[in-house]
Amino acid sequence: MKYRKFGGLDWEASVLGFGCMRFPTLDGNQFGGKIDEHDATRMVRHAIDSGVNYIDTAYPYHEGKSEVFLAKALGDGYRERVKLATKSPVWLIKERGDFDKYLNEQLERLQTDHVEFYLLHGLTGKTWRETVLAHGIIAAAEDAKKDGRIGHLGFSFHDDNKAFREIVDGYDKWTFCQIQYNYMDTENQAGTDGLRYAASKGLAVVVMEPLLGGRLSSPPRPIQEVLNGSGISRSPSDLALQWIWDQPEVTVVLSGMNTMTQVEENLLSADGSGVGSLSAEERDMIGGIQRTYESMVPITCTKCGYCMPCPNGVDIPENFDLYNGGFIHDDVARSRNSYSKFMEEKARASACIQCGECEEKCPQKLKISELMPEVHAVLGEEKPYRGKE
Repeated sequence: MKYRKFGGLDWEASVLGFGCMRFPTLDGNQFGGKIDEHDATRMVRHAIDSGVNYIDTAYPYHEGKSEVFLAKALGDGYRERVKLATKSPVWLIKERGDFDKYLNEQLERLQTDHVEFYLLHGLTGKTWRETVLAHGIIAAAEDAKKDGRIGHLGFSFHDDNKAFREIVDGYDKWTFCQIQYNYMDTENQAGTDGLRYAASKGLAVVVMEPLLGGRLSSPPRPIQEVLNGSGISRSPSDLALQWIWDQPEVTVVLSGMNTMTQVEENLLSADGSGVGSLSAEERDMIGGIQRTYESMVPITCTKCGYCMPCPNGVDIPENFDLYNGGFIHDDVARSRNSYSKFMEEKARASACIQCGECEEKCPQKLKISELMPEVHAVLGEEKPYRGKE
């Protein structure tokens, strides 16, 4: 395992962190299924035994069960071998006292009296101003640092670069931040500029969605043809991960692993990581892949699940995944078959009532209420795709 200095702390984090949003489930339902505790425990402990020392979870992951499960998985002495990060559900905070209420609930779930790293979850410019600043959340967090419940304060982020700089500059005691970053998000959200800006301020930068919700791991045919013709032997996943680790401003790359095979593959990638590890030919090839992908994907959903649960039962990420898959793989018939035969009717795009609740939570700022009828038109009524959104 390779390690990197964590911002201004006298501590080094493993370059690979374990993201606890996509554990294997007993029924295969990624966002709502019961965690397969046997397999998930084996995965977490194997990662720790292999040198991973940064574990990341959050209040809503696995419908609130991720933290509860981790308390068990980190038993038998494993808790003492890692730094634990979890996140405050900022969207639920209506007054200052709510910060402590949710933090204390999380500590109870995790069966610990402290977490080393605590993040304000999914900040935007709006939630920074209207929740964090308006309700004195920074002061509440500082009190929690003083009494030992949290060690260091950071934030995860989903907005534009302007808002990112506003938040970084809005508090001079951030230890770290967490951003969505991969070779398709260089100018999206915080982007490369945000990565470098945060690092220049002394913040450790934790990267989430390094594989864009898994999409960069299983490239469509045009992308695979580029890879096959390049003479480069790296797997698509390894190439995407190495692109991130190649940048010195990156501290930890989180992977939401849901099979032991993924754990093993990511551990191997981490062992081979390093600044300058990519060749000029590999960087050039990634540039070509970026341009090809940008021209292909119609709806830029990462399947992060932040929009879930839908109050009307629509499985938003799955609908978008079927729509995108049919488009970029040139196999709309398969997507239509899955839509009609394997999705419950209440989960289909046709059940959307355009309430707009999901749009407030979508990190990509997708116009979900407008897109759902389009998805149903293509997958349910067999109309042609209308093109890129």
